[in-house]
Amino acid sequence: MPAGPPDTLLQSRSLHSLRASVAVPTYDRSQLQRSIVHIGVGGFHRSHLATYIHELCQSGHRDWSITGAGVLPSDRAIADALRPQDYLYTLITRGPQSTEVEIIGSIVDFVHASPRPDRLLASIADPATQIVSLTITEGGYPVDDATGDYLSTSPTAGPTSAFGILAAGLQQRYQNGHSGLTVISCDNIPSNGSVARAATLGEARSLGDGLADWIADSVAFPNSMVDRITPATTDSDRAWLAEHKGVNDNWPVVTESFRQWVIEDDFAAGRPPFEQLDVLTTTDARPYELMKLRLLNASHSCLAYLAALKGMETIGAAMTCPELSNFTASFLDREGRPVLPPIAGIDLDQYAASIIARFSNTSIGDQISRLCLDGSVKFPKFLLPTVRAQLKAGGPIGLSALALAGWCEYLAGPPERLAADPMLDLAANHARRAQHNPAAFLDFPEVFGDDLPRSQRFSDAFDQALRSLREQGVDSSINAALKGDRDFGDRPAD
Repeated sequence: MPAGPPDTLLQSRSLHSLRASVAVPTYDRSQLQRSIVHIGVGGFHRSHLATYIHELCQSGHRDWSITGAGVLPSDRAIADALRPQDYLYTLITRGPQSTEVEIIGSIVDFVHASPRPDRLLASIADPATQIVSLTITEGGYPVDDATGDYLSTSPTAGPTSAFGILAAGLQQRYQNGHSGLTVISCDNIPSNGSVARAATLGEARSLGDGLADWIADSVAFPNSMVDRITPATTDSDRAWLAEHKGVNDNWPVVTESFRQWVIEDDFAAGRPPFEQLDVLTTTDARPYELMKLRLLNASHSCLAYLAALKGMETIGAAMTCPELSNFTASFLDREGRPVLPPIAGIDLDQYAASIIARFSNTSIGDQISRLCLDGSVKFPKFLLPTVRAQLKAGGPIGLSALALAGWCEYLAGPPERLAADPMLDLAANHARRAQHNPAAFLDFPEVFGDDLPRSQRFSDAFDQALRSLREQGVDSSINAALKGDRDFGDRPAD
């Protein structure tokens, strides 16, 4: 990762010399209350929650700022990037017509808790901390998707995991006689607050001392829905920022202009004045979560693997392909949207149209490789609930089957091109077995459960979709699926 010389690097002392086209913090960062601890400081956190808090600081609020934290050895990279910049970073917002550049100052410290979590535990236990928030990916929660139970044997469980450290920090808080706080999951998981609660209580029970009971009574876990497309930062982004704006930033963030945050108004202590921002507070975030996961996230994953098979590198480029664009719009219209319940205040037709517009924003450069991460975790949460609902209703499943066949073909490809996945070896093994027997890919209970492989209609649709991809290629297979051919599993509702 390139880093500029100390005298040119983005730092507090250099803010006054930046160009007028770069917005800078107007508040005294040293006077901010350290009230939020955020675990998992990636690009999305810095384009979303950290930006919201920055805007509150810009409007005069001093009660909220963020101590970033990382619990993985790999989090050393973000710590090393932000520390010499006084934890400042650049947000590059690329809309279809214009680009805005702003320096964000809401992160005022960073704690790397691997291998020693003591300082992070103290930050969680600090009575000034009112919120602990997390972006640790969909695979970072040691909770069974089907039962909602804590999984003590998960590789993401244990004392050095995010939830192990969170529970230990809460234990210190409890033992010191301090009040509870609020834990906010900012990951794309159905009922993410409830899942975070299950993981935290699971870790707390191993610590004893009445901790789990205190957490159940004193710590809030609101569900939330978060949304802002944030691709991985590239060297070309850094070079553009230095050349066009004169900002030398180790790790800027690129994002789109759209953003959304829906959160249940259930806080153990204080909360930021969300009413002053474009944040929707509600008594029940689950319908909004369902909408986003089954439409935006599902269509992202479905499109990504088919685009990868065509050798495309970005979602914007994929949407210039008529077949892939038609596939995405038709999936939303035919399979995803019809099995969603009505959502108060949301026009689902407009929401689906906004997804197409966002995906088509070629200035973002959202990487196909990023969206191909963690398919074994994403598909069970994002797509398969739609498949089950359509099977129950006798509705269409052809496009979903084709997307899953695309994932299978992707996994059977060269190992060096495969994106990371917590079950990559297992998934790739199933895909290789499917080269001779398509049904072997569905014999993957960690993803498909026990029910979907027993559905003859689903098995037939997947079989035909996979054979079509191999024999006819992506474009012809999409066109066949869009026609609703019976051998792709589509038929009129019974």
